[in-house]
Amino acid sequence: MNCAQNAPLPAKLLSHYDLTDRNTFGLQCQAQFAYEVSAPEQLPALLSTIKDANLAWRVLGGGSNVILPANLPGATLLINIPGCEISKSDVSYTEVIVGAGMGWHEFVSWTLDNDLPGLENLALIPGTVGAAPIQNIGAYGLEVAQFIDFIEAYDVQANAFVTLSKDECRFAYRDSYFKQNPGRFIVTKVAFKIPQAWSPKLDYAELAQVLADIQDPRPQDIFHTVCQIRTRKLPDPKEIGNAGSFFQNPLVPHTQYEMLSKEFPGLPSYPDQSGNRKLAAGWLIDQCGFKGQRVGAVGVYQNQALVLVNHGGATAQDILDLAKHIQETVLQKFGVPLQIEPNII
Repeated sequence: MNCAQNAPLPAKLLSHYDLTDRNTFGLQCQAQFAYEVSAPEQLPALLSTIKDANLAWRVLGGGSNVILPANLPGATLLINIPGCEISKSDVSYTEVIVGAGMGWHEFVSWTLDNDLPGLENLALIPGTVGAAPIQNIGAYGLEVAQFIDFIEAYDVQANAFVTLSKDECRFAYRDSYFKQNPGRFIVTKVAFKIPQAWSPKLDYAELAQVLADIQDPRPQDIFHTVCQIRTRKLPDPKEIGNAGSFFQNPLVPHTQYEMLSKEFPGLPSYPDQSGNRKLAAGWLIDQCGFKGQRVGAVGVYQNQALVLVNHGGATAQDILDLAKHIQETVLQKFGVPLQIEPNII
């Protein structure tokens, strides 16, 4: 048998490709070269070509967590790897293997349609499945790391496909081994381990409050409630450009939290596994008077101070200038540094 007959077609090359619709901030950006990657097997030859041409390169999924410049030289890999299938199931868990290019919210919806609840608190988070573990996305009391079994990726350093266990991924708050080693791994597939036993996760106060009138809420109740809350608080990128939460919720020592809570009554916080306290970055920004402010083409969303928005025609520098001003003001008022969540390309 001629094995070459089974080889996938090369990644599709798109020269001078417009990425404006491939980033949720809606920033105008043109990639010098873009490659549509629809199968993991395309990566070795593609990376070899890029290396031989001495091109800078980067990976782009759904573009929901990036700040892009007007011109992006080199090669941009558009990860469109599809697929979602149950690989095995027993009395304790169901394992689902998902292509990195599948939309995250689409996957969460799929799990509920297939009677596999557990991820509903993470509904309506933009982006792709492949990007989710890199940032270790989280919302309403859950993090994606809690459900990951292993991850398949292409290791650019080793020029080989690798499988990393959950422990090897070194997940932490909005962090992972992939994020700590930028440019080394290209996530191709993610394996989720979803428990058969389900119970609602309602530790997050706002979610519990909305669902208080529903006795024994079902996964679908939580899913729809999370979607309603996020829709109310966060702008639709199709209507106004944004990357969701722009700053991470800062972690501070418990002693610092006690001092701040005395000076600023009502300061919202959540306990962290490390013994620190996680503060609500949106509340800190709101207290500094930024909610609803606009500076030229950029601004702070009127319904959620944690979200920076592009009102139209903004540049990456416009966004970063506003972010820096917010960081300096919050640090001066509270003594708490804020970390930017999106990746600056």
